[in-house]
Amino acid sequence: MKSSPHALAVNDLTVAYGPATILHDVTTQVDAGEVVAVLGANGSGKSTLMKACLGLAPISAGSVQIFGRSVGGRPRVAFDRIGYVPQRSAAFSETPTTALEVVASGLIGSWRLRPPRGGRERALAALQQMGLGHRAHCPIRVFSGGQMQRTLIARALVRQPDLLILDEPLAGIDQDSQDLLLGALHDLHDAGTAIVVVLHEIGPFDGFLDRALVLAQGTIRHDGAPPTPRGHHAEPGHVHQHPDHAPPAPPTLAPDLSWSVRP
Repeated sequence: MKSSPHALAVNDLTVAYGPATILHDVTTQVDAGEVVAVLGANGSGKSTLMKACLGLAPISAGSVQIFGRSVGGRPRVAFDRIGYVPQRSAAFSETPTTALEVVASGLIGSWRLRPPRGGRERALAALQQMGLGHRAHCPIRVFSGGQMQRTLIARALVRQPDLLILDEPLAGIDQDSQDLLLGALHDLHDAGTAIVVVLHEIGPFDGFLDRALVLAQGTIRHDGAPPTPRGHHAEPGHVHQHPDHAPPAPPTLAPDLSWSVRP
């Protein structure tokens, strides 16, 4: 019997922008139902690795496969099976777009110009899951940073993904929001979704993770058991808000999957 492909397979990956090599010799796999953290200091390449996995950063060498299909190759990856929560963005901060419209846009792609039948109900359910059902018709520009982050999480959840990638989802959200997020992730995990989450620290994910990847100087230095939280990072209610001291990233070379997912 042929084994199922990995949800995500990264093989000898190198990512470079001109002469600057950001990632090198990166190899790892994530299977269906696994919960894997990506850890490392600012500038270690965590977000770049996630963008390379989604086709948003240039692959200079090696390969990335999602459910057995190569990113950037043929046949194309079925991106409708993927949910992505980027680092918090201000893209909607000055628009009259409502929270419901933002979440429903997660069901639209180049293969579909409008949400499917029942999409509005799915979007509302995702907002309710994140505790924002009562704000569904509010313009996103009036939301706090934490509410915006929860809306972006709902936008990824509405896809009911088989692979969910989250980049620093805890940044700037309070304890109640963290609890809602963890509850939603547990539900996805129980349904067999593979989850990859970039974290500054493990915090409330302690006990939920199967593995941790620790990046340093652009490559994986540890792939195994998650480290144990220490000090104030292990305290209940610790708010994950950290300035990013990494140098500015080069321009994105493809549309941001947070707003438009294209196969």
